[in-house]
Amino acid sequence: MTKTELKEFLDAKVLEYNHPKFLESDPIQIPHQFTRKEDIEISAFLSATIAWGNRKSIVNNATKLMNLMDNVPYNFVMNHTEDDLEKLSSFVHRTFNGIDLGYFLTSLQNIYKNHGGLEAVFSKHQSKDSMQPAISKFKEVFFELPHQTRTQKHVSDPNKGSAAKRINMFLRWMVRDNNTGVDFGLWKNIEPAKLSCPLDVHSGNVARKLKLIKRKQNDAKALKELDKNLRKLDAADPVKYDFALFGLGVFEKF
Repeated sequence: MTKTELKEFLDAKVLEYNHPKFLESDPIQIPHQFTRKEDIEISAFLSATIAWGNRKSIVNNATKLMNLMDNVPYNFVMNHTEDDLEKLSSFVHRTFNGIDLGYFLTSLQNIYKNHGGLEAVFSKHQSKDSMQPAISKFKEVFFELPHQTRTQKHVSDPNKGSAAKRINMFLRWMVRDNNTGVDFGLWKNIEPAKLSCPLDVHSGNVARKLKLIKRKQNDAKALKELDKNLRKLDAADPVKYDFALFGLGVFEKF
């Protein structure tokens, strides 16, 4: 395909998949249950954190997690007691367990009380053309409290070579506009042009078939390559192509 043909093909797939029907099987349906900004942010961050593995299992466990927090995630984060955290200790999704969850809620409380909230942390540390340095700095802030080493693996660091798929997905949810009813457009201090595609096995395989990536691993270097090529197709909103790549991979077995 020529560049023009590729753009036309992918733009058509974006229109097909950037649609409310996308919510039916995607973890983004969890934050769509809420209207308060902080509830959306926290439910989205926690849902994105456990977004690996079987999609049905992800949605089921994210729903269970919201129920454990009485479906008021911000209030729970800000006002939980040790006894409240103990009630959540049995939660598990793959390798993310009650110990990890307890720290995540404690750290989120610290971020909202002492750092101005999730949006403030990511906005403060963004660079002029990328959110990857902000993700790395976010991890520093997130783990500034005493914690078990095991919990660190649940927040990726681009500076350590990770594609940071789940945080990039969370940022897409928060930053991209909500004119199709899928993403939220809640955060106004970060431009969509700075976002990176949530690179996983599905989007990575499709990207390679379309010659958007040459690198074999789905890591930070591959993400940089993909970012560069997607920005050539749409510099203002490159991450809209996440819908095309993911949809082609998951729904069409491209």
